[in-house]
Amino acid sequence: MNALLRIAMVWLMAFSVNSFAGKHIYTGWLSSQAVSGYDAVAYFTQGKPVKGSARYKFEYLGVDWYFSSEKHVNLFKKHPEQYMPQYGGYCAWAVAAKKQRAPGDPKYWNIVDNKLYLNYDNNVQEKWLMDTPGFINAADKNWPEMN
Repeated sequence: MNALLRIAMVWLMAFSVNSFAGKHIYTGWLSSQAVSGYDAVAYFTQGKPVKGSARYKFEYLGVDWYFSSEKHVNLFKKHPEQYMPQYGGYCAWAVAAKKQRAPGDPKYWNIVDNKLYLNYDNNVQEKWLMDTPGFINAADKNWPEMN
C-alpha cells in the first residue's frame, strides 16, 4: 500500500506541475515541451516547422523550449515574446471562436503581422484562414479573460 501511495503522489505532482506550467503555455499531457518540441524561431527564419533538439533546450515561463540551433536559442533568449506562439500555443481559432483552450498543432500555423498562430488541425486552419483578422481580434479580446 505504501508503494502505491508513493506512485500516486509522484503522478499527482507531475500532473500538477505540468498543469500549472501548461495553463498559459500549451505543453500537452505529461510534457514540458512548448510547441510540441518544435523550434519557434524557425517559423520566422526558415518559414516552416522544424523539430527542435534537446541539445538546444531553454527553460522559459516554466516550460522547455527546443530549438534546432544555438543561433535560434540565442534569438529566442533576447526576444522570447517575438517568437512565442500567440495564446500560449493553444489553437488560435478555438480561443477566438469558442473561447476555449484546444491544443495547437505546430504543423498548422501561420504568421500574421510577425506573430505566430497555431491551429488544431487542417480543418480548423481552413476556418481560421477564412477570416484571420476577425479571429485575431476576437482571440485578442478572449485570451486575457481565459488566464
